Amino acid sequence: MTVLDSAPLDVLDAYRTCEFVTLGRDGTPAAWPTAVWRRPDGTLLLSTSLAFAQKALNIRRDGRVALLFSDPTGSGREEPPQIFVGGRAECPDEIMTGPQGAEDYWRMLFARQPHSRSYLAPPMRLLMDWYYLRLLITVTPEQVVVRPPLPPAPGTPAPAGDLVGAAQLAPYPTAVLAARDASGAPVLARTRPVPTPEGFAVAVPADCPAAPGPAALLVHRHDERLNHMHNALVRGGLRESDTGWLLVPDRVVEPMGTGRASDAVSVLRATKRATDRYLARRGLARPRVRWPEFKALARDARRT
Repeated sequence: MTVLDSAPLDVLDAYRTCEFVTLGRDGTPAAWPTAVWRRPDGTLLLSTSLAFAQKALNIRRDGRVALLFSDPTGSGREEPPQIFVGGRAECPDEIMTGPQGAEDYWRMLFARQPHSRSYLAPPMRLLMDWYYLRLLITVTPEQVVVRPPLPPAPGTPAPAGDLVGAAQLAPYPTAVLAARDASGAPVLARTRPVPTPEGFAVAVPADCPAAPGPAALLVHRHDERLNHMHNALVRGGLRESDTGWLLVPDRVVEPMGTGRASDAVSVLRATKRATDRYLARRGLARPRVRWPEFKALARDARRT
């Protein structure tokens, strides 16, 4: 038996993405959607490209992490339970240029996100090699909480207002609160932010021991084939008010842009610069991606 065995594993495996949170240098929780593979030994395998290595750097400073499986898009499940997993992560500073050690993860990704196979074609390789230069993250679960799905929203959503982040949150009926507990460990909960003059009112479930301090609200979306992705993080501070919890926003982070077609060029430039920066700080030349190995796994995925 492992800690993860207390969760409904068939439901966990069906989720296409989960929300994954690490702790920044200043202690602020940073949550982003990511794909996860459950290993037979009860650990969870994630990865991050060199272009988005911040979560890896965070883990090397503080290994406390959390995951929340709460967006069932593409899972084939109607109103599945949410699954919170708290634990510790490791991320060795070893750049993986091929799928070795993560073959099942890549088969899953190629099967669930068919358009990613196109990155393997020669015309795309010069633009997308950063996508395949990966750091592997292993999470050892220490806590599992199973929650019911968030019930339908009562009434009409509140108007967005002019708070920082209001425009990013408004299109989404729910968001994921990333906060810390009294010990400083990250916690996650899906909630419905309501704009108020002071900040976003958020309801926190009783089994989520959030404490005042740095916090954020994550919104993200994708279709059933992990296309048309968008994500945004509204950062700020969580505090208690007379009526409950309040997230007071101060900054918005949108690493993949706003979703406009014109953002694509900017994002590709940013990913190249970030990859070059990661390598330069370690005095490394740009590694060569093992394209044939990835192509073989993509063919396997196409047959399934």
